[in-house]
Amino acid sequence: MFPVILELGPLKLYSFGLMAAIALIAGSYLLRLEMDRRRMGEGLWNNYSIAALVGGFLGAKINFLVVHPDLVRNDFTGTLFSGAGLVWYGGFIGGVVACYLLSRRYHHDFGELSDAFAPALSAAYLFGRFGCLFSGDGDYGPPSDLPWAMAFPKGIVPTDVPVHPTPIYEILMTAIVLAILWATRRQRWARWSHFGLYLLLSGVERFLAEIWRTNPRGLFGLTTAQIISVLIFVIGLGLFLTRTSRKSPAESSAAAG
Repeated sequence: MFPVILELGPLKLYSFGLMAAIALIAGSYLLRLEMDRRRMGEGLWNNYSIAALVGGFLGAKINFLVVHPDLVRNDFTGTLFSGAGLVWYGGFIGGVVACYLLSRRYHHDFGELSDAFAPALSAAYLFGRFGCLFSGDGDYGPPSDLPWAMAFPKGIVPTDVPVHPTPIYEILMTAIVLAILWATRRQRWARWSHFGLYLLLSGVERFLAEIWRTNPRGLFGLTTAQIISVLIFVIGLGLFLTRTSRKSPAESSAAAG
């Protein structure tokens, strides 16, 4: 693996940073397609992308600092502005809050906006996992003798022992999630249905991925991410089942007419 792709004197191009930029571009592109298709305002996708980026960064950092209070005491400023601590679930919550506040300014229905975001979130996560794989940031699993096991001797968190390449597992599972979300995006479900499907599928994906990670285990032998994944899955399942049983706004208007 190659954490640093290019060095020009003191300047370095990091593989994780490059893939994070590609994740932002891919997510923004899909968000643009969905917001345009839903006629949610020309060009506003860009503002929502920026809001998701800023809110996501702050949410991820806050999540990391809460989980690691020792770093706050030792070097708060350095930790806040470092490249470490970009926790997905913290970023997800921060991005949701930022986009919700912006949706109130534009008078957008937040349920419809969340549905438009579903494929974009999955695409961004997919490319983010490529960043984890290329940088060898330690998101891999325990030692393995399987044919596809990989070593990360030059990773940010190096290992010479072949391990489960968990980022590859996540890339494959997330690609399936994205394909399902994209294939069903035109289904005329009620608002929140597509976002519920995203939560449901992504919760399953992350829960399974954590099986092949070396994160600390806690309650019921689950990692913190697995516990959160269960909650995400339950919320997503509830939204999907209750909302898909209702008529879409277009169908309701037609029935009323």
